[in-house]
Amino acid sequence: MATSETLEELWRATAGRLAAKNLLGPAASLSLRCPDTPQMWFADSPAANPRRVTSDASTVADEARIHAVIYDLRGDAGAIAWGGGMFGTMLGRFGGALPELFDEQIRHIGLMPPPVDSEAALATALKGGANALMLRGKPLCLGMTARRLALNAELFEKCSTAYVLAAASGGDLTRVPRWVQRIAAGRLGTDEKRAAEAFAAGCLPVDSNKY
Repeated sequence: MATSETLEELWRATAGRLAAKNLLGPAASLSLRCPDTPQMWFADSPAANPRRVTSDASTVADEARIHAVIYDLRGDAGAIAWGGGMFGTMLGRFGGALPELFDEQIRHIGLMPPPVDSEAALATALKGGANALMLRGKPLCLGMTARRLALNAELFEKCSTAYVLAAASGGDLTRVPRWVQRIAAGRLGTDEKRAAEAFAAGCLPVDSNKY
């Protein structure tokens, strides 16, 4: 079982990793779910001191409320970052959603939904298990663990870079075949189901190192 101190240290390490790679801007928010209580470690800037707050959406406001709503909607989510890198942010100028370009993208980020502007739209946008979307013009990434969140944010920026540059230059795009999408999405769904079961039992999920 992770202690409160361990999760605070993990929050700081994750914030530092993402900020160092320009994947968490100064106005971006980051949170980690506490597995044994309805709380989260949260701060609305990677440079701020995180605080342990309730993940009950009815009692928090502003960006913390968005995080709380997502944890309520997605029992598998253990970490959330809202506000990403340069190319991820530019994705909003090119439709706001990544096409299915890479099998690794589908395996870990999932099928990205259209961008949303309201809290009410999150339930529909996230019901398919996607781990990235554009919310109010800013990239939002989810992960089952802090490590997986960092990897997802890095993968999202890499895929966004490839897509934005290709779209801006009028380059051809080749989508991942449907049968590959089904396999990759199925494996992501299995991981998310296991993560939700772990959180429901008051435990942190175990990272999967398999494709």
